[in-house]
Amino acid sequence: MALPLSLLTVLVVFSCGPSGALGCDLPQNHILLSRDNLMLLRQMQRISTLSCLKDKKDFRFPQAMVNSSQVQEAQAISVLHGMLQHISDLLLTEHASAAWNTTLLNQLYMGLYQQLEDLEPCLLQEMGEGGTALASQGPTLAVRKYFQCLFLYLKEKQYSDCAWEVVRVEIMRSFSSIITLQERLSNMD
Repeated sequence: MALPLSLLTVLVVFSCGPSGALGCDLPQNHILLSRDNLMLLRQMQRISTLSCLKDKKDFRFPQAMVNSSQVQEAQAISVLHGMLQHISDLLLTEHASAAWNTTLLNQLYMGLYQQLEDLEPCLLQEMGEGGTALASQGPTLAVRKYFQCLFLYLKEKQYSDCAWEVVRVEIMRSFSSIITLQERLSNMD
């Protein structure tokens, strides 16, 4: 009787641990990478934000929806991955390299790439567990629409320096939410 009880105890411990909750473990430095990326974005400022007040626009970042405690774990992973992917897509445009210091931009892109790679197993597992519908609803959809507005804004403003400055500030706002979301995910473990 002792052997089955100890086996049961081991199974319960493993199913309640970090891998039982999230399905995969993000590296300890995942939040640190986001903070480093946020610092890189601060360093990338080329012109005064004040000189671009006429270009400022309220894009209505879906912060309440993204950082809500109601967001399920699978949604949180999908939102986090989506935000990082959209930021990466913004930074990969040819216009981005003309707007910012390419060394800082490359460092930022490498940090984003590492974070996306780290999240991939989590996303695949969550999508495999019936989460494919999550990509087209709720917070994930709100994030996609938000980033579409940023892309359209840049195009409307013909990728001007002020437009990129406004978008840089918006990406910084996104990273603040990314960090909050990562902290929540690490506490779910």
